[in-house]
Amino acid sequence: MDIKELKSSLKSKTVEDQLDLLTEIFPDRVLFTTSFGIEDQVLTHMIFENKIRIQVATLDTGRLFPETYKVFNETLKKYQKHIHVYFPDHEDIEKMVTAKGPYSFYYSKENRIECCRIRKVVPLNRALKGKEVWISGIRAAQSDNRSNMDWLEYDEERKLFKFYPLFDWSFDKVKEFVKDNQVPYNILHDKGFVSIGCEPCTRAIQPGEDFRAGRWWWEQGGTKECGCHVK
Repeated sequence: MDIKELKSSLKSKTVEDQLDLLTEIFPDRVLFTTSFGIEDQVLTHMIFENKIRIQVATLDTGRLFPETYKVFNETLKKYQKHIHVYFPDHEDIEKMVTAKGPYSFYYSKENRIECCRIRKVVPLNRALKGKEVWISGIRAAQSDNRSNMDWLEYDEERKLFKFYPLFDWSFDKVKEFVKDNQVPYNILHDKGFVSIGCEPCTRAIQPGEDFRAGRWWWEQGGTKECGCHVK
């Protein structure tokens, strides 16, 4: 199936129906990755509440906020479903931290990209092995870079489709869904954190700041991405 045909099949359906259809077209080869941000919690709720046969996975970088682990645990308690956890390779972490220390990412963008690659990109690629569809909670309004993406893309490097079911959703719509359905969410969202990643690399944003301004805030210029979605 090519991307044009798949887009046609998914278009004009509800998110739940889109997710369900993907499992029919690609049985046991669809993965949703969650970082337990508020958008991801919407998709987790849809998958688990509707018993959609999509594997849910998360990347534990070893540097997450305590609040992130709390929402992870609350999600397990509410839905009683498994979330597969992928860790970085311990030898790679040991080598990097021994050579450069625990906060090397503050000193150069190259160091930060290296840390993101070891802690996130490499484990992600392991999680995606054998999959044909990767689902993510990306929204167009999150950044200029993401607004230039499409709601369904083909990743030539990984040889799979990338589907963003909430691509056209507003942040208010996301928050309304979470409230209406009593979905567990990260309390850091109530403290000005709109995009939540690793604790040393994430801060709250001020009113009027870009949605991604709280990620790697010490870097000037360039894209605010880890390499999982945008190179």
